[in-house]
Amino acid sequence: MNAPMDMRTRIEAAAARYPDQRSAIMPALYIAQKERGVLTGEVLEEVSEILGVERIWVYELATFYTLYHTEPVGRFHLQLCNNLSCMLCGAEALQAHMEQVLGITKGDTTNDGLFTLSTVECLGACEMAPVMQIGDDYYGNLDTARIDDLLAAFRNAERADDD
Repeated sequence: MNAPMDMRTRIEAAAARYPDQRSAIMPALYIAQKERGVLTGEVLEEVSEILGVERIWVYELATFYTLYHTEPVGRFHLQLCNNLSCMLCGAEALQAHMEQVLGITKGDTTNDGLFTLSTVECLGACEMAPVMQIGDDYYGNLDTARIDDLLAAFRNAERADDD
């Protein structure tokens, strides 16, 4: 069995696929976030150093794209699309429902650290509107019952992991 590669090795391997190290910033940030959970200033500096690129380039991408987290998020990051298609299909009401059920507002994390609720501009899945991304997975054709089922399933998964 092969030992897992460390973050530096994985970033260097990803960067080798690009003719310009600057082009490897996004995959490097993804690797760093998977490894460290949150892209703190220290982690951004480390990515910059590994790639040999300007720190500002790394910082710009990390703070522009919603897929990168420069602040801690809950174990399950609920990212509800708030673009036109999703809004026309009821995303606003779903956001209000989640805020009520979770006892938080958009941008907050539940006290148990389980859920963070965010809205994002577009998930590119209009055919499933309203749609939400949780981790790397998309959940579409949402209504309040489906949201309640998803939240319960994630809570149960957390309990199972604790056992």
